[in-house]
Amino acid sequence: MDDLPFYTKSQLALRNGQDREEIWVAYEGSIYEVTHSRLWRNGKHYEHWAGQDLTEELSEAPHSKSVFIKFKVVGRLK
Repeated sequence: MDDLPFYTKSQLALRNGQDREEIWVAYEGSIYEVTHSRLWRNGKHYEHWAGQDLTEELSEAPHSKSVFIKFKVVGRLK
């Protein structure tokens, strides 16, 4: 995981499902690729938007952080 590229919040924001094909979200410093998840279609998952750090928002979710296990880590958040 140490060899992953770093991305800024501005770079992450471009992967919101609108500006580029990739749909990414960040959690606890890791950036996850969620492009192919049917739950993130169009960059929105319930009231959450892709291209953001979701660390603070997870406490409101009906699931735990283990949900991120099924997604590929593509980078680290600066």
